Amino acid sequence: MEMGYEIKKLNRKDWPPLLEKINDPPEQLYFAGRIPDYDKKFLCVVGSRKYTNYGKEAIEYFIRELAGYSVTIVSGLALGIDSIAHRAALKNNLPTIAIPGSGLHPQALHPQTHVVLAEEIIQRGGTLISEMEPEQKASLLMHDTAAKKVFFSFPRRNRIMAGMCHAVLVVEAEIKSGTLITSKLATEYNREVLTIPGSIFSPHSDGPHMLLRLGATPIRNADDILEALNIGKLDFSSPKEDDPLINCSEKEMLIIKILIEPLPRDEILRQANSEHQIPIGETQTLLSLLELKGLIKETMGEIRLA
Repeated sequence: MEMGYEIKKLNRKDWPPLLEKINDPPEQLYFAGRIPDYDKKFLCVVGSRKYTNYGKEAIEYFIRELAGYSVTIVSGLALGIDSIAHRAALKNNLPTIAIPGSGLHPQALHPQTHVVLAEEIIQRGGTLISEMEPEQKASLLMHDTAAKKVFFSFPRRNRIMAGMCHAVLVVEAEIKSGTLITSKLATEYNREVLTIPGSIFSPHSDGPHMLLRLGATPIRNADDILEALNIGKLDFSSPKEDDPLINCSEKEMLIIKILIEPLPRDEILRQANSEHQIPIGETQTLLSLLELKGLIKETMGEIRLA
């Protein structure tokens, strides 16, 4: 398989700040894509590989409602809820970071069915991170000869996810699910543990309901997530009189929402057309108007909010 992206070792100064504070930090980190913006709040989303429609709809709804906020979605690139979270973040123009339980080389990446998703995350300004050597494949048992240790690769990955995030959101999990390892680690690292209540008749709700009994925060809507992350709620609907957005049309506001993160012009045109049915020519005109108003600017091949 041809290499689809460049893998580099992450300089210590560019590590996630919270990850430095856990009791068992990795010795090294590799990454592909952009170095994350650590001014944002990191929300780790984990859940069952065998998810229900309820779990899928819930996480897509919550991530859609987080669009426009300074939040980065972190997950493990796994089958099930992980991949749903990554794709929902991409769809809603939120940055996303994938922490696979393998090295980052496309031939080693786990699962192999998500190589295309990993490449899309990178192309859309996201990041892949792993402590494992780039060509190291996922395995239940990993051997560290130098340290004379044998460990499981996925729980090791989970500690990075929990350690680098401000909060962990558990969507669905059975009692013996590996998902609960991440929530346990989050508790040990003094991170917020959030969970979505489910049906009392579903085994997929057993894990979340157990977490609720142990003191996890129940999540009913995106406002609960914002409160846990200590992020104030934005109001796009009624700008104040001195707000430069007050004279923007409804379609101009849609373009501004797309530009939460800097994007190439072609990507803005694609999103405006596919998500809001705005024709390409009209989007070009809207971009010109927003630039004349001083609300956006184009630099280094990307358009961003001014």
